[in-house]
Amino acid sequence: MPLEIQGLSKTLGDFHLNDVNLIIEDSEYFIILGPSGAGKSILLETIAGIHSPDSGRIILDGVDITDLPARLRHIGMVYQDYMLFPHLDVEQNIGFGLKQLGKPSPDIRTATEDIASLLGISHLLPRRPDTLSGGEQQRVAIARALVIKPRILLLDEPLSALDAITRRKMRNELAGIPSLTGVSVIHITHHAEDLISLGHRSAVMDNGAIVQVGDPDEIFQNPRTPFVAAFTGMENLFSGIARESHEGKVITVGQVKIHAVTPYTGPVHCGIRSEDLIFSREPLKSSARNVLKATVTKIRLVGSLAWVVVDCGISLTGVLTIQSLYDLRIDEGNTVFIAFKASAVMVFPEGNEQNYGSYCYSI
Repeated sequence: MPLEIQGLSKTLGDFHLNDVNLIIEDSEYFIILGPSGAGKSILLETIAGIHSPDSGRIILDGVDITDLPARLRHIGMVYQDYMLFPHLDVEQNIGFGLKQLGKPSPDIRTATEDIASLLGISHLLPRRPDTLSGGEQQRVAIARALVIKPRILLLDEPLSALDAITRRKMRNELAGIPSLTGVSVIHITHHAEDLISLGHRSAVMDNGAIVQVGDPDEIFQNPRTPFVAAFTGMENLFSGIARESHEGKVITVGQVKIHAVTPYTGPVHCGIRSEDLIFSREPLKSSARNVLKATVTKIRLVGSLAWVVVDCGISLTGVLTIQSLYDLRIDEGNTVFIAFKASAVMVFPEGNEQNYGSYCYSI
């Protein structure tokens, strides 16, 4: 393992880390996902050596680097605003770190040309940063970080300043860095889609702490807390009381009874992903344990998808293709029937409450 973070804690003004433990494997693309203020940037800067931790250790390739100065850590970092030097051309920007390390000019030129070729930006070498697009500036910043041959590359919200088309293209390019270079990447973001597109493994962070670690599918399909569920896009989250019944476990939410598969009883939080709701205009004959009559209260069309909000005693949001919406002839004010499996209901025990509602995607 190239990087091990052991019990890392740090307080810096209103921001803090709280006993962070992580292991980053060789040539791994590791995503750290969390809202603004979660402590993601402090974690990256502490790994890089910009801040000294209040407690904990940072181990790189079996060597304790906790107290090493940043320049000796073999760690590269790229900030979201790129921080290119406006008075230097691209070639000089890329070679800047090697120049600071005292490398001979011929070696700097060769290394700069090699990394520019690898990233497909050789044609940009004579240009100035202010003539580059956002995506081009990002590539130059990454080349500058990689040219020093770091063991770890830290990316601080690298896609946040890019338009949607460039962001999609850059995701593909970033995903190839570990295989192209052998460098492990730690990428922090507040966009859940980055987790899906890029991460080999991921950690979700909130309030200075790691709340879940796993591969993207695990985090999306089996969130451990309502916060993780909400932050990864679960629109339907509510509280209820879980009880045993002759039909199995039933969760009562107001006047609505929902069948679920769960070991928990008593006060719980539960959630249902929008894609797990099945819509019909007629009463459904389905193996799904939950079938609820509802009224459509809101429809929003986004690209090829329709987000449909219904009232069935609780508010639920489902998603359909626009073609399915038209085929079912669903419009606001219509009566519909909603079905979902008991196994599609995720149940979390009450406790460790967080204000997860503000992280739900809204339509």
